[in-house]
Amino acid sequence: MSNTMRFAGESKNVEYKVALPDRSIKYTKTAVAFANGSGGRIVFGIEDQTLRVVGVPDDQVFTIMDAISNAIADSCEPLIIPDISMRDIDGKTVIVAEILPGAQRPYFIKSMGREQGTFVRVAGTTRQADDATIKELLFEGSNRSFDQTICLELAASDSDIAELCKTMTAVSRANAKQGGEAVKQLTPKQLLSWGVLAERDGELKPTNAYAILTGSNGPVRSIIQCGVFKGDTKAVFVDRREFEGAPWELIEQAYQYVLRNIHMGARFAGVYRQDVYEIPPDAIRELIVNAVVHRSYIDRASIQIAIYDNRLEITSPGRLPMGQTMERMKEGYSKIRNEALASAFAYMGLIEHWGSGIPRIIEEVREAGLRGPEFLGGDTDLRINIYREQISTVRDTGDAVRDTDNVVRDTGDAVRDTDNVVRDTGDAVRDSQRVILAYVRDHGEITATIVQELLHVRKRQAQKILSKLVGLGVLQRVGAARSTRYILGGEDEE
Repeated sequence: MSNTMRFAGESKNVEYKVALPDRSIKYTKTAVAFANGSGGRIVFGIEDQTLRVVGVPDDQVFTIMDAISNAIADSCEPLIIPDISMRDIDGKTVIVAEILPGAQRPYFIKSMGREQGTFVRVAGTTRQADDATIKELLFEGSNRSFDQTICLELAASDSDIAELCKTMTAVSRANAKQGGEAVKQLTPKQLLSWGVLAERDGELKPTNAYAILTGSNGPVRSIIQCGVFKGDTKAVFVDRREFEGAPWELIEQAYQYVLRNIHMGARFAGVYRQDVYEIPPDAIRELIVNAVVHRSYIDRASIQIAIYDNRLEITSPGRLPMGQTMERMKEGYSKIRNEALASAFAYMGLIEHWGSGIPRIIEEVREAGLRGPEFLGGDTDLRINIYREQISTVRDTGDAVRDTDNVVRDTGDAVRDTDNVVRDTGDAVRDSQRVILAYVRDHGEITATIVQELLHVRKRQAQKILSKLVGLGVLQRVGAARSTRYILGGEDEE
């Protein structure tokens, strides 16, 4: 063991003991936690607070090594066999018990039983596992996927299954990059091969994946909670929404919510103006898709998307799957937790190549001039932060225009989702309205359809914003019915 590792302090994979404890439970539960996770080392002879090398008495080294090995082997179920070795550091002897990740999960202390004696590692501490984590460990240990397990609380008729096939086919054709008509009609046989359906006693039964894909929130919870917060904590919230339904609906609703509540700027390439979001939309969508397809559905918590003044934060419930680490994930290594969902998402064009999502997100965020995404947790949930402050200008043939008069700033004075109306506390033209005015000045006129595309809002909301501008005298309505358009009025002032 190197000095560098020693001075790193206790972590997810390292724990120090100044001496052999009087009760073996003080380290055997850590051995269990390491076996249930990504493995680790228990080092005897180093103080955990000061990292001072104390060492173990030379005349007791082999006795202590045998005691550690026997205690771990005798106390843990299934059997854990540690690799015990001694190391010399600064002329003193320390003992290292290395525990490898186990495949027969969950591991637990025999005398405490599985419910009370299962432990996991969270950051640098050993904690008792909750029911959801134990269930997740059971599926990992049996090499099964929760989403492919029959959902006993749900029934599915032939017409229900046919309707799901029809809907998923339509989504796949809509997402097809080339020739949606070439997408084959989805069949129950295909759902069966993925594990969305399972066969029992000659009948097709819905699995947990079926419940998720149909948006049934009874037996399996599938919800995304979104919120906008003032500052960089959750102390003061500005807006809050909760979305539920089929995965593709959840993804789209959450994606549009984020776009409505982050800033928009402009980029110029020669004489052409292009509207750009401060965070790349493709990266936002990819993060949401990853959260939906890779989260733990055993955990009843919701996916949370929080928009702060300084960052976008997406939290996905569930610890990293067995064999996955933060480093491997960033490098593109894919560990599929929900196999049936992953196959369904691939068919519908919601995900592409396995493992390409995270590296692509990192690249897109950096190319936008933002610092690389921050990955946190992994023990109980996975949290990804994208910081909104630019660390460099947008790379293009022209200069990026940030937060000028032609910027949509939805976080503070946005068109809120809670009532779909434009809130205006005074006569000042809001930022979203400035985008409309900039477009009219450049093009001479605008329609409700164009406003929908510019602001990513619904038709009714676009019409309300335009009516507000007409009422202020900033715009003038011309034409009628489908030919209605809007031009500058006589009071175009900001």
